[in-house]
Amino acid sequence: MEAGANAGPLTHVLADARAALAGGHCEGFERAGAADVRIVAGPPDNITFGTRLRSIAREATENGADGLVILGSGAIPMATPEDLAAFVRAAAGPKGSAMANNRYSADALALSSASVLADIPDDLPDDNALPRWLAEVAGIAVTDLRDQWRLGVDLDSPLDLALVNRASVAGQDWATRAVERIDAIAAVAAHPSMELIVAGRTSAATLSYLESNAASRVRALVEERGMRTAPADQRPARSVIGAALEVGGPGTLGTLLARFGDAAVVDSRVLLAHRLGRDERGWPSPEDRFASDLLLAERIRDPWLRALTAAAASAPIPILLGGHTLVGPGLRLVIGYASQEPAG
Repeated sequence: MEAGANAGPLTHVLADARAALAGGHCEGFERAGAADVRIVAGPPDNITFGTRLRSIAREATENGADGLVILGSGAIPMATPEDLAAFVRAAAGPKGSAMANNRYSADALALSSASVLADIPDDLPDDNALPRWLAEVAGIAVTDLRDQWRLGVDLDSPLDLALVNRASVAGQDWATRAVERIDAIAAVAAHPSMELIVAGRTSAATLSYLESNAASRVRALVEERGMRTAPADQRPARSVIGAALEVGGPGTLGTLLARFGDAAVVDSRVLLAHRLGRDERGWPSPEDRFASDLLLAERIRDPWLRALTAAAASAPIPILLGGHTLVGPGLRLVIGYASQEPAG
């Protein structure tokens, strides 16, 4: 997806990175044997994911192709050539089968029977919910690759660029605070007498990794996993930290977390969902959210998110705010961050 006409500079940074990634994936999938590789891009519009995907699937089946590999914008930036080849093989596999990087929140999916997408609902909001629809409605067997953590990394924010490739953001003013903060959190994780707080949509696999690879103790608060694919009748999103901020206000985040640990990574999307509901259309703009991830409070227009971000930036402990990648597979990158050499 291209940045919109009124998009801010951080949104353009992310859009450019995703465009470069899409170009690289096109070349990679062609080398892996995919017959027809294309980028479906454009400025934001009112066409739903379900409608767009049904049109693509119809064209594919009309042209005699029934296997599809579908990638979201920013998906699997750490995929290897063999990973891409595995998706191509899955798309050419037995009919009635699919393979996703994560069955419960997919960014990349291979489907051997594109014709089943003729019945996909118009209101399917994004690719995250596609595996569940395939399994529960279309009766497709979905193989899950959640054990391959690198396939869970997604470029959802400019912060993720710093996590995936430190050298790619070296010298960029917008990245300076985040890079310093990642360094500080990595140092805490390497210290046996300190404690790292992880809050949000983290997983048992990530916590197991931290148990084996972080010298520090880890205090985890796991909340709202599957938030983006929750059914409409599920209870509203709720967060323990969000509830505490209702009492003290967003400006108390730093002092609150400092009572329980020496550094923290916090899934701010869970806090936003607690406050405003799961629908991202009711949240502060992507530009505001990206600025928050980078601790650039002065760039944020939304008063609540600006106060939250300022509190994280000025806290007595290093705090980093972000999305699913940060508290999920990106934590492995944070732990190994001290060994990354910045560009000279």
